[in-house]
Amino acid sequence: MAMAVAHHHHNHNHHHDHDHDYHHDRENENNSGGSITKHLDAGGKYVRYTAEQVEALERVYAECPKPSSLRRQQLIREFHILSNIEPKQIKVWFQNRRCREKQRKESSSLQTVNRKLSAMNKLLMEENDRLQKQVSQLVSENGFMRQHLHTGNPSAETGASCDSVVTTPQQTIRDTNNPAGLLTIAEETLAEFLSKATGTAVDWVQMPGMKPGPDSVGIFAISQSCNGVAARACGLVGLEPTKIAELLKDRPSWFRDCRSLEVFTMIPAGNGGTIELVYTQTYAPTTLAPARDFWTLRYTTTLENGSIVVCERSLSGSGAGPNPVAANQFVRAEMLPSGCLIRPCEGGGSIIHIVDHLKLETWSMPEVLRPLYESSKFVAQKLTIAALRYLRQIAQEASGEVVYGLGRQPAVLRTFSQRLSRGFNDAINGFNDDGWSVVNCEGADDVIITVNSTKNLSFTSNHAHSLAFLGGILCAKASMLLQNVSPAVLVRFLREHRSEWADFNVDAYAAAALKANSYAYSGMRPTRFTGSQIIMPLGQTIEHEELLEVIRLEGHCLAQEDAFMSRDIQLLQICSGIDENAVGACSELVFAPIDEMFPDDGPLLPSGFRIIPLDTKPAEKNDPAITNRTLDLTSSLEVGPTTNNATGETSTGHARSVLTIAFQFPFESNLQNNVATMARQYVRSVISSVQRVALAISPSGISPALGSKLSPGSPEALTLANWICQSYRYYLGSELLGSVSVGVDAMLKSLWHHQDAILCCSLKSLPVFIFANQAGLDMLETTLVALQDVTLDKIFDEAGKKTLCADFAKLLQQGFAYLPGGLCLSTMGRHVSFEQAVAWKVLAAEDDADTVHCLAFSFVNWSFV
Repeated sequence: MAMAVAHHHHNHNHHHDHDHDYHHDRENENNSGGSITKHLDAGGKYVRYTAEQVEALERVYAECPKPSSLRRQQLIREFHILSNIEPKQIKVWFQNRRCREKQRKESSSLQTVNRKLSAMNKLLMEENDRLQKQVSQLVSENGFMRQHLHTGNPSAETGASCDSVVTTPQQTIRDTNNPAGLLTIAEETLAEFLSKATGTAVDWVQMPGMKPGPDSVGIFAISQSCNGVAARACGLVGLEPTKIAELLKDRPSWFRDCRSLEVFTMIPAGNGGTIELVYTQTYAPTTLAPARDFWTLRYTTTLENGSIVVCERSLSGSGAGPNPVAANQFVRAEMLPSGCLIRPCEGGGSIIHIVDHLKLETWSMPEVLRPLYESSKFVAQKLTIAALRYLRQIAQEASGEVVYGLGRQPAVLRTFSQRLSRGFNDAINGFNDDGWSVVNCEGADDVIITVNSTKNLSFTSNHAHSLAFLGGILCAKASMLLQNVSPAVLVRFLREHRSEWADFNVDAYAAAALKANSYAYSGMRPTRFTGSQIIMPLGQTIEHEELLEVIRLEGHCLAQEDAFMSRDIQLLQICSGIDENAVGACSELVFAPIDEMFPDDGPLLPSGFRIIPLDTKPAEKNDPAITNRTLDLTSSLEVGPTTNNATGETSTGHARSVLTIAFQFPFESNLQNNVATMARQYVRSVISSVQRVALAISPSGISPALGSKLSPGSPEALTLANWICQSYRYYLGSELLGSVSVGVDAMLKSLWHHQDAILCCSLKSLPVFIFANQAGLDMLETTLVALQDVTLDKIFDEAGKKTLCADFAKLLQQGFAYLPGGLCLSTMGRHVSFEQAVAWKVLAAEDDADTVHCLAFSFVNWSFV
C-alpha cells in the first residue's frame, strides 16, 4: 500500500513538472539554431537530442503517439542512437510532443473559427448598413406622404416602393430571338436582383421564428408588402463560389418541388458569363391545385470584385419545353428578378445571398388555398431556406463531419430521400405525360383513384430488381382541410403510432410486390400486427428538419401451419417538418416498402401524408359549429373568384392546414377493380383515423380555454379535473396538486402536466380507461384516442392483478386504497415499475347527489424497467 501511495505521489509530481518541461522545450526549440535540440527532463536536467534521434522518435510518434513503458524500453534497444537516453527522458519527450500537437490543432481550429467570425461580422455590418438605408428611405417616404396629405395632393405616389423596381411582363417584351436583346434583359435582371439582395428595393422583414445567432444556418427575411411573394437568405457556406453556383443551378437536386428543368439555348455573354433560356416545371403540393411552370432567362456572370452571380427572371412568350401538350397541365407562373450572389471569403468558403421573388397566379386557386400561394413564408421554407440548408449539408459532408447509418454514403441516402419525395409528388400530381389517368369515380367522390399502366416499379436498368408486371400502379389520394391542429404534432403522432391508422395487411400486400410477382390480392394470408414498430435511423439533415429511417413492422401469421413464421415488413421512410417552431414549413411522412437488403437502386413506391399550414387571417365570423370539425374540401370547392360559400369564408381564425394523403399499390390487370375498391376503402379508413387523432391532439383537447371533451364519453375536461381533485381531497384529506389551485383552468393544466401518472377508468364489469394525463399516456405508451381500448386488467401483471383484487373491495367500501409498489405493463408490452399507487373513487358532484363517476389511479415515481 505504501509503495502504491509513493508511486502515485511520484506520478503527481512528475505530471506537475510536465508543463514546466514543455515551456523550456519550446524555448530551446526556438533558440537552438543547430542540429542539437535541448530538452528538459523530469529531473530538471537538459537533455540534448541530435537531429537523427529526433527523426527516429518522430517516426515512432507517427505510428503511436502514446507508447507504453515496454514499448519505450524496446525503442532504446531497437534504435542504437537512443541508447544514451533514459526511458524516463523518452517518456517526457513523447509528453511534450503530444502537447505540441494539441496546441497546433487548437491554434488551427481557432484560426478557422476566427475566419468564420470575421466573415459573419462583415455580413452583419453590411446587413446593418442596408437596414439603416431602409430606415432613412422609410423616414423620407413618410415625410413625403405627410407633406402631400397636408397639401391635399391625392395623386402622390411614394415612388420608392418595392413595385417601382419590379417590372411587369409587358415591360419585359424584347426581341428574345436576338442575343443583344437577351443581353439587355440579362443586364437589367442583374441590376434588379442586386438591388433586392444587397440594396433596399424590397422592404425585408425578419422571418418569424428564425432569429440569426451563432448556431443559425443564416439570416432569413421575407417581404410582406411587395408585388408577389419574396424571400431572402444570407449566410456563410464552406464551399468555393463556382461549386455553389453549380449546385444551385441544378435545382431538381435540392428543390423537392421541382419536377424538371431544361436549358434550351445557351449564349455566351461577356466576362465569361452565359445566358440560358430555361423551362422549369414544378409540382403542386396538393391534389387541390394545378402545378406551375416557368419560362425564364438565367444569366450567370462574374462581377469585378470576383463575386459570381446567377440571376433569373421570367420571359414573356410561350416557351413550353419539348412537349407543348404536356405543358397544358401547368399554370404559367412568373419569376421576378431572383438569384444568388456568391462572394469568396478570405481563407476559403463563401458569403452567399439568395433571393426568390415569384408571382404564383392565385386566380387559378380554390379560395381556401390562396393564402398558401400568397405566403412569403412558404416560399422561404420551400426554396430559399432549403437552398442554403442544402449547401450547408454538402459542405459538412465534404468536410467529413457527418456520420451516417448502415454504412451508406451521404449522397446515396440523399438520393433515397429525393426518390421518396419525387415518387410521392408524382402520385399527388398524376401527370398524364407520366402515364397517369383518372379512373371514373362514383359521383363527387372524395377519394380520387388514378392508374398508371405504363409505370414500372423499376427506376433502374438493373433487371434483377425490375418489376415489369402486367398491370401497373394504382394511386388513391385525397385532400382535406384540418382545423386547429399543429401539422408538426400530427405528423410526429402518425410516425410514432403507426398502428393507430395503418392496416398491417395492406402494408403486407404492398411489400409482397417487392419479393416477387406474387402479390395476388385474393390470396392474402391474414396476419396479426404485433404492434411493435422498430425505427432505425439512417441519417438526418444538419438541423434535423428531415429524418431518413428504416421502419420494421413485426407481424405473425394467424394461419396454423406457419404460426411461427415471422411476416416482418421493412419500410424506408422520410419524416420532415416536425419542429413546431418552423414557420411556414410543411410537415411530411412518406414511406415505401423495401427489400431487407434494399440495394441503392431498389424500386420504391412511396405513399404518405403531407400537411401544409395555411396562413390565417383573424376571424371575421366566428362560427362555433366548425371550430373543432375537420372539413372535407373537395365537396364544396369551386375554382375562381365566385366562391363566396366555400369553406374558406367561414374561417374561425384558428390554425388551418391542408392534409393530402396518397397511397400507391401495384396490381395485376385482371385484379384492377378489386385493388381499386380496397384502396378506396383503405384511404377512407385512414382519413377517418387521422380525423379522430386530429381531434384528440388539437389544443382544444387539453386546453382549458376551449373546455372541449378530453375523450368521447367523458365529462368536459374541466369538470372531470375538478371532480378528480375534489374527490382526492375528500377521501385522502390532502391536496392532489400540492396546493389549492386558483381557478379550474389552472387545475386542469396542473393535472395534465403532473409528474405522477394519473389515470381514470370506468366502473363497469370490465373497467376501461377514459382519461389519463400526459404522464399517464407516456407510461402506457398510448394516446387519448387509443386509451379507450385499454382495460384495467391489461396494465397489471399477475401479482398486480392479485393485489388489485384484494384491495378492490376496500377501495369501493372506504373510497380509497394504497397499492404497494410493483410492476405494470405499457400497451407496447414494456414493464413499468412504480413506488406506490393510490386509487380513489371520483364523485360526480351533480345535483347534490354524489354518484361515483369513475375510479382514479395515481402511480408515484414510475419508470420503465
